[in-house]
Amino acid sequence: MMTPLSYRSPKTEVRQSKIHGRGLFARADIDKGEIVAMKGGHIVDRETLRREITPRLGPVEIQIDDDLFIAPVTEEERESSMLYSNHSCDANIGMRGEITFVAMRDIRADEELTHDWATTDDDDYSLECKCGAPNCRKNLTGKDWQRPELQKRYAGYFSAYLARKIAMLAPGP
Repeated sequence: MMTPLSYRSPKTEVRQSKIHGRGLFARADIDKGEIVAMKGGHIVDRETLRREITPRLGPVEIQIDDDLFIAPVTEEERESSMLYSNHSCDANIGMRGEITFVAMRDIRADEELTHDWATTDDDDYSLECKCGAPNCRKNLTGKDWQRPELQKRYAGYFSAYLARKIAMLAPGP
């Protein structure tokens, strides 16, 4: 058996999700700030991702810089790299650094663990959201991190990459 590329807390498990396919769920209570998962894989550029990886493996990456992503590169690595954290507009996990997901609040056992793609993505896409949250945006884009209300809501929980971009947009003193 292959060593997993990604880490999922023993307090989590993958099972069927109402949001999409399989999702990551809390098996036990998780405290605010606790590490839920860490994404593992290979560092690839955008061209490699779009040309070679996504056509074969689907959406399997997390963006870590303008032109860099962490992703599995083979079918054999796909399952051990996947976190199964679906998107939600009312997310309960966010980023610490580039690859670490932490609880943004106390999470009860059996809750689905979700992150808002606005905390990780800077890309050119737009798609219909089906998360079902009361505050659902209905349409997700790869530029949602630029929305002031999301910057405020997820302050401290953006990937380090996006936090740097947000800081550069802030007006000076």
